[in-house]
Amino acid sequence: MSERHDKEEELRRRSEERRMSDPYPNEGRYGGTDRGSSSQSSGFSGATGRVSEAADRVRGRVSGGQSGTGGEQASGLYGSSIDSSNVVGAAVAELIGTFILIFTGCAVAVAAILQRPTAGPVYDSLAVALAFGIALVVIVAAIGHVSGAHVNPAVTLSLAVTNKFSWQYVPIYIGAQLVGAVLGAIAVWITFGEGAREVAAVAATFPTDSVGDLRALVVEILVTFILVFVIISVATDDRAPAGIAPLAVGFALACGVLIAGPVTGGSLNPARTLRPMIVAGQFTAVWVYIVGPIIGGILAALVYDRFASQADATV
Repeated sequence: MSERHDKEEELRRRSEERRMSDPYPNEGRYGGTDRGSSSQSSGFSGATGRVSEAADRVRGRVSGGQSGTGGEQASGLYGSSIDSSNVVGAAVAELIGTFILIFTGCAVAVAAILQRPTAGPVYDSLAVALAFGIALVVIVAAIGHVSGAHVNPAVTLSLAVTNKFSWQYVPIYIGAQLVGAVLGAIAVWITFGEGAREVAAVAATFPTDSVGDLRALVVEILVTFILVFVIISVATDDRAPAGIAPLAVGFALACGVLIAGPVTGGSLNPARTLRPMIVAGQFTAVWVYIVGPIIGGILAALVYDRFASQADATV
């Protein structure tokens, strides 16, 4: 009995010596060690932090470095991320997106002006608002993750003013939008023939009868404020429900066109008016449709950034 006890004591003593000499006593053949756990925990924590920071940057919540130069990355709308390596592709996406918006919306507007029939009744003013709204839903879903789907100089400038888009890419984006808009206007002209230009002015927007430039300016400011406020809220704030952005933005544009259509034609977008005006050769009150949307968009971005983005309704 004493001999057995001595052997057990010897085994315990040797086990204790091995434990004291091994700084990582739980290291085993399956790699499940305290050392590994510590390293994995540290790595996981670091990775989680990097993912969180990237998510913030994508949503525009981290503004540092977005207005820089060179290869610094600029966060965009809908999870897009723009830098010097992909800005050309993003600009092409903006060109195509703006083309789709102008071609779709202005084509329906021209058809309504010319009273062209479809399979059912002729186009009316409701169809115009829906055409622009639906087109924007499609565009955001198609290229939102690529370029941010600005398709509007007022949106691009509003994001830049609030440090959600880099100023160095603003000229590239606006240039692409203007080119896409003029191509869309030319496509409308081709589709409906000379009547689209001579009779419908390629659906360029003008203040309606008895509406002065100042009143038209105020209306364009108000409706663009609505549009950009919705864009900023659903596309840059990670608290917004996922997947709702395309519908919210498209419906916001449709609302703006429905409101302003009887007064200004409902532009909400300098490219949407300026390029059809160029193709039609008519420039009545052109300054209203450049200044109004830009002011309305910047005001909306500043208001959201200063007030709404700081509020939190979660309990």
